[in-house]
Amino acid sequence: MTSDLMLTSWKSSNRKWFAYDLAAVILLVASLPANVAQAAENGTPGSASAHIVQSEMAAEEADYRLAALEYRKAAEISNSDETARQATILAYNYGFTDEALLAARRWSKLAPNSDDALLYLAQLQLWNGDWRNSEKSFKNLLKRSDQPPADRLVSLVPYITQTGSEHANKLMSRLVKPYESSASAQYAAGLVALESGEAGAAGKRARRALELQPDWLSAQLLVARSLLMGGDVQAAIEYTEHLVGDVFDPPQEARLELALMYLAASRDDDALSQVNQVLMEQPGRPDAQRLLALINFQLNNLDLAESDFQDVIASGGNREEAFYYLGRIADYREDYGQAIRFYLRVDSGANAVTAQRRVGGLLLQMGKGEKALEHFDNFARQRPVYAVDMLQAKAQVNVALGNYPEALQSYEKVVQFRPDDEAALLSKADLLLRMQRLNDSIVDFRAAAKRWPNSANSLNALGYTLADRTNEVKEAHRLIEKALQLSPDSPAIMDSYGWVLFRQGRYEESLAILERAYTMMKDPEIAAHLVEVLWQMERKEDAKTLMEEASGSSPDNDKLQSLRNRLFPNDS
Repeated sequence: MTSDLMLTSWKSSNRKWFAYDLAAVILLVASLPANVAQAAENGTPGSASAHIVQSEMAAEEADYRLAALEYRKAAEISNSDETARQATILAYNYGFTDEALLAARRWSKLAPNSDDALLYLAQLQLWNGDWRNSEKSFKNLLKRSDQPPADRLVSLVPYITQTGSEHANKLMSRLVKPYESSASAQYAAGLVALESGEAGAAGKRARRALELQPDWLSAQLLVARSLLMGGDVQAAIEYTEHLVGDVFDPPQEARLELALMYLAASRDDDALSQVNQVLMEQPGRPDAQRLLALINFQLNNLDLAESDFQDVIASGGNREEAFYYLGRIADYREDYGQAIRFYLRVDSGANAVTAQRRVGGLLLQMGKGEKALEHFDNFARQRPVYAVDMLQAKAQVNVALGNYPEALQSYEKVVQFRPDDEAALLSKADLLLRMQRLNDSIVDFRAAAKRWPNSANSLNALGYTLADRTNEVKEAHRLIEKALQLSPDSPAIMDSYGWVLFRQGRYEESLAILERAYTMMKDPEIAAHLVEVLWQMERKEDAKTLMEEASGSSPDNDKLQSLRNRLFPNDS
């Protein structure tokens, strides 16, 4: 079982901003009076309501960008701050931060005293790279607050870090400048530095906070986390052990943190000991129950983990996460009906998309592909925040079903909606290749390699396609060689490199790297390439032996079957 326990107890999950439900926006549209719908049908010019109806119609057709655009147009026409608010939420939750920013500006203009509007505006400015105006907006929020500004900085940390902006740390550093003597401000800056991957800066901020407020546990734990994230696991453990061992009645938060440190060092028994100690002193503590359940799951103690996650649900802890792992447990036991029932209850949070994809995958595995597609459509309507993810899931299921035109239509929308999603563009290009549209596929692979010039995945995808399907072998060699430099231990890229060497007639070199790749990953495609090389080198018995081995492991692999029919027609 792969490790699923991530040491992120101190991290905020993505997109957990305001608790607004996007379904309310759709319900608002659906409940418009009949005369509004009639006005839209009649094409009444300049009607905000008409744009809202157009938005709802676009959402029904899975044209989510148009839905966001039309609602934003309604906000620009209307003098209703509520319309602007809904337009902001709609675009934000679909992930169209450019449209959301325009709507947030309108909302902030119509409701100048709304902290919600200003907070959305500040975050969206940062998200879109306008960090200087974002700084101004966040400063205005600090001025408005009833809290001391330095204290409120801590509450703003999730909104600054959620954007994933490269400017987040710089922004927070400027926001804390007037409050250099505040422990809270230093702590807030340290949290943002840690989220930005600046472990050293986070540690300095945390230690400065401790100078200003000695023995502050939160700052002490931030020091420990900075050591851990900086790669010094042993130092992090020793520091946290001192927090636990130096006092008669250590804080339980420190014990739980120490448990996480032990897990990072693969000291599972020590981690369990710390969690159990917490539960002895504070029975039913939700965060300790959750950690105990995750540890047992990671250790493959599925019966214990199942009981633990049931306890988490009973205690009112993170129910969605608990249902997700109960689904995983049922999945491992091949109780697929039970797994689906649990996964269906994971309708929000970090695991929602993974859970719903797995529902579709299980339905597909059970021969219910159409039900899988229907499920994704229903979930997208119920939880529009995940609509684009469900569109991508539909594309994958349609590929598996052989519905290539429908899959391509979905991928085209996903690429349009999420131009920064490398995987989506590569998936679309791969689908075009399956559809025998080689030139179109290469256009997309080239676009990916240009957009992400230091991505081993994009370089390898383009390089391998050129090596396998064209005579552009020299360019393919250059691309794959760079990909291998970026990811030298990838058997998939080794396979590509071996294949391009084969295409160049460098058989001995090709054989050596393909054998290494196959040792690392018994993949049928690598095996097929090895068979081809061995055959070309007149090692036909070795080629035949490998073909038998690979075919036995992957009897339904099309590439192997095609190669067998070509090289060993009498054995087919």
